[in-house]
Amino acid sequence: MGPATAMNLGRLLTQTARRLPDAVALAWGERRWTFAELDARVDRLCAALRARGIGQGDRILTHARNGNAMFEMMWAAFKLGAVWVPTNFRLTPAEVGYLAATSRPRAMLRDRGFAEHAAAVRATGHCALVLAVEDAGPEETAYEAALAAATPPPPDHEAEVAYGDPLWFFFTSGTTGRPKAAILTHGQMGFVVTNHLADLFPGTTERDASLVVAPLSHGAGIHQLGQVARGARTVLLPTERLDVEEAWRLVEEHRVSNMFTVPTILTALVEHPAVDRYDHSSLRHVIYAGAPMYRADQKRALEKLGPCLVQYFGLGEVTGNITVLRPDQHSLADDESLPLGSCGSARTAMDIAILDAGGKRLPPGETGEICVRGPAVFAGYFENPEANEKAVRGGWFHTGDLGHLDARGFLTVTGRESDMYISGGSNVYPREVEEAILTHPGVLECAVVGLPHPRWGESGIAAVVPRPGQAVSEAEVLAHLAGRLARYKQPLRVVVWEALPKSGYGKIPKRLVQDRLRAEGIGF
Repeated sequence: MGPATAMNLGRLLTQTARRLPDAVALAWGERRWTFAELDARVDRLCAALRARGIGQGDRILTHARNGNAMFEMMWAAFKLGAVWVPTNFRLTPAEVGYLAATSRPRAMLRDRGFAEHAAAVRATGHCALVLAVEDAGPEETAYEAALAAATPPPPDHEAEVAYGDPLWFFFTSGTTGRPKAAILTHGQMGFVVTNHLADLFPGTTERDASLVVAPLSHGAGIHQLGQVARGARTVLLPTERLDVEEAWRLVEEHRVSNMFTVPTILTALVEHPAVDRYDHSSLRHVIYAGAPMYRADQKRALEKLGPCLVQYFGLGEVTGNITVLRPDQHSLADDESLPLGSCGSARTAMDIAILDAGGKRLPPGETGEICVRGPAVFAGYFENPEANEKAVRGGWFHTGDLGHLDARGFLTVTGRESDMYISGGSNVYPREVEEAILTHPGVLECAVVGLPHPRWGESGIAAVVPRPGQAVSEAEVLAHLAGRLARYKQPLRVVVWEALPKSGYGKIPKRLVQDRLRAEGIGF
């Protein structure tokens, strides 16, 4: 018997349901589930899965939009000691088939309309059991019917787990090729939930409500664990589309106090006229992560929402747990005493170092690879020793991101190692160029990438999106940059697009920008 150091993370729901049985746990459209109701449904789902031979260590693929079924399956997988394997619902059947082949799940939950995805998964030889929401086919099991027929398990039925037992396969977004399954464990995630409660949304109780505006398969799902632990209400948008008007209406109706977003979503929320039509004074912690937020966008968000912005830097492998920049560390004024342009300092019990190519620590102010260690670091990639060797070296997790620390320990991310390009022998960090372009009043969004150049090796191309009702030209953008950036950093070309390509999580992968430029024959 191992040491008594791990709690089954599914018991967070069990405990809250006992403490606050009648509090609303989940609100979705017109429907409401109390913690007692949600817990009872999760327990019945556990029984239904156990009756079909699914248990400890088995992987459960989940391909669903945000909804009660997805939320319930997450908690059921945890309680069973199984492994939750959620996908981004926007993936194609072939992409989900690849994730199934990688993770070898024994069961699958699929949302309505995703029969083709289930067929692609079954074609891999995995997932004989498919639970389908609403439109079950002949080879599938209807989700609600399975719950209704299940015999509720006895109290305290949750599987006994060890600290290192896997709980969640968190698929990385695949910016460096095909997605990899990062293994998150019960012990590690117990720490992450505690740290989120300490550093990101302190003081959260059952009097709070959290609006979900991003897929539960990734950062938003991690965020909701802390809400359930504290008995706060989780509010889902009625459809998978980001309806900004509806989002602000829900903030007012539920007195939403926190939400997890990415910068592109936060900018969309702030830019929409609905932000002025609804009462959002209840917001205390509007968390943004997943990509750096440009200073111009940050200022507009602060003007509209007040001092409630919380930034963190993290990745799936460290489960969001690298830095935090609190509301009181954000500022509208360019106050020198505040870490402007920084994504914050190390999260509680986490350690950050900037290392050079040889693994040596660099002093404050010098740019190198951002490396991290501490209890939030994952247990490795599933069955991928090569990737594990590359990621964890010399006692540090290597993020693949570049940045520098100041003397106080505040981190500034300068970009992905893979985003940097070398023009005429000098390193160019696209983030710096993008920051400068976004100070142009007519530019809403932009992305800068390096492409091969016959003379300079590589040179920059900027793709810009104008603000609604405004026009912007290549000449204007280049003139705007003339006094702001060294010549070698300025892009040689500027293209104007109606929109930038975005991933299913609202990020702007540079790879997609480069692909579109090549497809349109734009280069040097």
